[in-house]
Amino acid sequence: MAVLCALMGFASISTDFYLPAMPTMAHAFGVGPGMMELTVAAYLVGFSSGQLFWGPLGDNYGRKRPIAIGLVLFVIGSAGCAMAGSAQAVIGWRVLQAVGACAGVVLSRAMVRDLYGAEKSGQMLSTLITVMAIAPLIGPLLGGQILIWAGWRAIFWLLVAVGIATGLGLATIPETLPVEKRSQVNLMQAFGQYRRLVVDRRVMSCALIGGFYYVGVYAYVAGSPFAFITYHHVPPQAFGVVFGLGIIGIMAANMANVRLLPRFGGWALMRWGVGFAAASGLAMALTAYTGWGGMVALALCCFVFVAASGLIVANSMARAMAEHPQQAGSVSAMLGAAQYGSGMVGSALISLCADGTPRPMAMTIAFGGLAAFASLGLTIRGLRKAPHGR
Repeated sequence: MAVLCALMGFASISTDFYLPAMPTMAHAFGVGPGMMELTVAAYLVGFSSGQLFWGPLGDNYGRKRPIAIGLVLFVIGSAGCAMAGSAQAVIGWRVLQAVGACAGVVLSRAMVRDLYGAEKSGQMLSTLITVMAIAPLIGPLLGGQILIWAGWRAIFWLLVAVGIATGLGLATIPETLPVEKRSQVNLMQAFGQYRRLVVDRRVMSCALIGGFYYVGVYAYVAGSPFAFITYHHVPPQAFGVVFGLGIIGIMAANMANVRLLPRFGGWALMRWGVGFAAASGLAMALTAYTGWGGMVALALCCFVFVAASGLIVANSMARAMAEHPQQAGSVSAMLGAAQYGSGMVGSALISLCADGTPRPMAMTIAFGGLAAFASLGLTIRGLRKAPHGR
């Protein structure tokens, strides 16, 4: 449980720890907010594309060896960020860091599917997400304190230590995909199986919903430090409290998901989550443009939008993997690539449209929530006919 939580948490810790340091890093390198927000977009480039590579490898060669290689790349990339002399260098090293980090994320979800099967995997994913949410909860708080006492480079050296410690933990757990259950096709054929997944309506519905939702999630990740620290003058060391409220919402929603799944099913709960995301995104756009409610209203809208992931992420992943259990790694990779690739779009939009106000963040979040809701409407008739339609 501890190792799986750590592996699933790499997507969060790789970014959340240094969020409070982004304005400081921009000042140190002599660049604007847009350039530093590109470090988030660059991370998502590596994270989304890398998953498509690690998924078939995990189905063919087992889960542990690809994860171990990924951890080595993560450590090298984190060390590169710590020693970087320019914002452009940080952007480059973030891509390598992300390619390594995503191996653990995509294959840990497949490990849950290996261990718990179709029926319980949704509940177990929610449980794991709830536990590993401690990392993004304390990440900005810890990052803010490290920034004050040791500088922003120490944050990346901490990530080096986390990568090494996780690798040592990985060595203590067994392989979850035995040889007889591994994919028997060659690696090129394994990559070719993505075509089969793309034409599966139920898998693609999960990919679209999660992908559009993550446009908004990473608009929040990239834009919130400047929206709260720069625009609303929240101290960097206190930003972690604001950011942490959203993580508490994620934890609460995932706990509710575990309890409600047996009664309502994954599709119904995912629809609720998408509805919350769309409504909160619209409210955030209105708040950002009218100024009504100030920072408190903006933070409340962010809280609801982020908390909705507790009903969206685990259910979409579990339902999609249930359709193709023999390609759980590839399914996990494809959905992860859709999510984080779309997140790259969200963070890039924030970078390109940055104007010193929360408006670009709010508008991008509203677009992500509404597009996810529209995707749900486009696919709902097909889902009613699905054997896993609950």
